[in-house]
Amino acid sequence: MKSSICIVFAVLFLLSCQADSEKGQDKEIKRIDRPEASILKGVFIPADKDIFYTSGLVSEVLNPDAPAGDYSKYGNTYEQSVGTLKRIKETLKTEGYDMQDVFFLRVYLAPDESGKIDWDAWFKAYGEYFNNEENPNKVARSTIGVYKLARPELLVEVEAVAAK
Repeated sequence: MKSSICIVFAVLFLLSCQADSEKGQDKEIKRIDRPEASILKGVFIPADKDIFYTSGLVSEVLNPDAPAGDYSKYGNTYEQSVGTLKRIKETLKTEGYDMQDVFFLRVYLAPDESGKIDWDAWFKAYGEYFNNEENPNKVARSTIGVYKLARPELLVEVEAVAAK
């Protein structure tokens, strides 16, 4: 009886060691693609990767002389989208990451002075930083339309998550 129990424990131990060793073999970031879309279905990040989160970032001021609430202060949705992605790129660089390390974006878009959200402007800017020749990586992404952001002239705010 004792020898049977010992054999069972030995087999269970060996199986658990094999499972742990198989888990350790998949150490690469796995991007689960949707070929028909510009974004991913999902991303698997192994436990051994370093992850960096940005706060919600907005574009730099384009027109410092514009009064509060004036949309020319930060630009239109496209200009703010490009400016925000540029700030993300700069923020990542200071921590040793680049845009190819980004695997997730959370994007907040607010309506412009006409009361409409310019989704196409965001999608165009996204394509200049992701899923292109320079950076073929797509990201998992949520793009959310909001009533407004922290300042009335802000139209775009983006959070990024990178891993390597």
